Amino acid sequence: MSVLLRFLTWWNSQTLNTQFWTWRHGVKVGEDALGNVFFQTKDGKRRWVIYKAEAEASQISPEWHGWLHHTWNEPPTEVPLPHKAWEQPHKPNLTGTGGAYVPAGSLYRAKPAVRSDYDAWQPE
Repeated sequence: MSVLLRFLTWWNSQTLNTQFWTWRHGVKVGEDALGNVFFQTKDGKRRWVIYKAEAEASQISPEWHGWLHHTWNEPPTEVPLPHKAWEQPHKPNLTGTGGAYVPAGSLYRAKPAVRSDYDAWQPE
């Protein structure tokens, strides 16, 4: 079944064509904490990622994103980026999931916030 899914869908890891291209031209550069594998051509001009799970671009950490888009030449496995003490760890986009951000006062919040700074207008 996985071969059929890879043949018919592009969002489940890699297609057969991508697997063949990677086998023929790709050099493995590294892997991130989520299991995504990063490749480049032998001359280093093209760079791509094979996602471990569903192809969701927000799963790529900022370090690997910068390498994929040629912001820096060395991958994070060779030259790790320095992190500030105030930086939080990378999280993928959680929109549409239970972990999505819901601001105070939103209708999607389980218990709406009580507001004391607003008085609703009432007609006289």
